Amino acid sequence: MHDINFDLAILTRILAAVILGFGLGLEREITNKYAGLRTHILVCLGSCVFTILSIYAFPMAVDQSHPQAYGDPARIAAQVLTGIGFIGGGTVLRHGSSVSGLTTAATLWVAAAIGMACGAGMFNIAFVATVFSVSVLVLIRLFEKNVLVYSTKNLKHIRVIATCRNEDAENIHSYIMENFDYIHEVSRKHEEHNEQLTRIIAIFDINGKKPVQSLYKKFQGLKGLESISIQESND
Repeated sequence: MHDINFDLAILTRILAAVILGFGLGLEREITNKYAGLRTHILVCLGSCVFTILSIYAFPMAVDQSHPQAYGDPARIAAQVLTGIGFIGGGTVLRHGSSVSGLTTAATLWVAAAIGMACGAGMFNIAFVATVFSVSVLVLIRLFEKNVLVYSTKNLKHIRVIATCRNEDAENIHSYIMENFDYIHEVSRKHEEHNEQLTRIIAIFDINGKKPVQSLYKKFQGLKGLESISIQESND
């Protein structure tokens, strides 16, 4: 009877880790991050299993005639924190001067902590940590978008392709250089099919709400502009 209760207790901890890992990974999945549902569930589950092994499995291998010789149950669990750093590091990406993936790496770290809490049977801590983590991810993102609109963290990567008459190319080029601060690239060349037209390609960062719509309004008033394409890039 003792073995059955023990097995049910272990199963409960594992199921709790899977459910809470799902809750944390769901937010990352909805926001289209590289580490989503499966990654967070597996990290949470793996941390839970390692913690269970630390508590129950390895002390049993110690000489039972010397109870004081029991090993430290935190030894394997402590290595989870070290190992999760490798997974978290893989989600951090750098594009020029910008870095992305730090929040996802942090959620993987939190998922490991939640899994360890489940493995130790501390369900209250695991549940509260999950609720607070998801709340931070959702509410702070809304706060940043609506209150910190002009923060450099909210810069949008924009690609503009403008076609204009040759005599107006210099003015449009100057307009771009003077009105945008975070410019990555500006180039211009004659159209192959029409030597009287110049194509200008500009890549820059801009912040604010609905940047593409606002840019269309700004460029439409420029003299000599024949056509324009504005895209928000995820690169």
